[in-house]
Amino acid sequence: MIKIITIIGARPQIIKAAAISRAIRNNFSNRISEIIVHTGQHYDINMSKIFFDELEIPKPDYNLNIGSASHGKQTALMIEGIEKILLNEKPHSIILYGDTNSTLAGAVAAAKIHIPVFHIEAGLRSFNKKMPEEINRIVCDHASTLLFSPTLTGFNNLIREGFDPDTKPPYTIDNPRIYHCGDVMLDNSIYFSEVAEKKSGILKQLNLSPGKFILTTIHRDNNTDNPERLNAIFSALKNIAESQNINIVLPIHPRTSKLLRNNLRTGLYQAIKNNPLIKIISPVSFLDMIVLEKNTEMIFTDSGGVQKEAYFFQKPCIIMRSETEWKEIVENKAAIIADADETRILNAYEHFKKSNKILFPPIFGNGKASEFICKEIILL
Repeated sequence: MIKIITIIGARPQIIKAAAISRAIRNNFSNRISEIIVHTGQHYDINMSKIFFDELEIPKPDYNLNIGSASHGKQTALMIEGIEKILLNEKPHSIILYGDTNSTLAGAVAAAKIHIPVFHIEAGLRSFNKKMPEEINRIVCDHASTLLFSPTLTGFNNLIREGFDPDTKPPYTIDNPRIYHCGDVMLDNSIYFSEVAEKKSGILKQLNLSPGKFILTTIHRDNNTDNPERLNAIFSALKNIAESQNINIVLPIHPRTSKLLRNNLRTGLYQAIKNNPLIKIISPVSFLDMIVLEKNTEMIFTDSGGVQKEAYFFQKPCIIMRSETEWKEIVENKAAIIADADETRILNAYEHFKKSNKILFPPIFGNGKASEFICKEIILL
């Protein structure tokens, strides 16, 4: 029996971990034993616990309860806590997801005591090292033994950085193996799509009609913490809501909620708050989010995960960042990078309103990435 420790710390990682946990439970329970460690990087009842319940993920065996802090302090506390668990549990390997501080901490802690790191979502690059996430994903990749890239672009990024696609076993941190395996989030979207339609009442609750609203998410610190950028985004949302008479639904991230009043101009803040077309709601569950994504007209986001989910459900996406690690969706003309620029956001919206020939080729795999990953893990 192989003992694996899974590290999670943020909502998207909980969701991604659901796919691997499900694959282990259904197909590999006699070969793989999973221990789940929650760093507590983001721990909010709406942002974390509900996802464990809803996605049928085993409760964490450990919760470090780190909470919010500066990058350095938060990462240091995580490294310390994860290292203690690794030394106590002595796992075969550690699974890490994405690009958070929890990912970075897990990679550093495991690599330094010679425990193999398996990185899911390897090879993604925005090519903007001002983003903390870019540093996290690069460091994690170069500390990993098995690297699972969801896209061909990510796989090719790794090759350009010196990874050998033809390396032979035994695989180690000095002789890593890279894979183009598809995306575990597509696995989840397929699996939970029907469940969401049956269980979620979010459309009725918000009095929304399919195809008659825009879904928006805003959480990145360079948007929420920068008044100029935040004002540009919300001014564009207000303009679209009023000019098109369309509902805009914004499940608000705790970071955004805290900064909205302080960073928006007083007049704009009041206009947003008092506009019945702009529905700012509490964070929603994964199943509610799926229903919103499946039924929206269009998605505006600065979230990497939501960009992909827009593509999975064949919805045009406006990216409120200056770059994206999911370059394929832009290259396929299913998404437009508008940054936090009001004019570009409005132009992107008009473009998609007029376009009826958006294509969504299957660039994220076949929905069986999790099974593939588990099969490779047991071979190491």
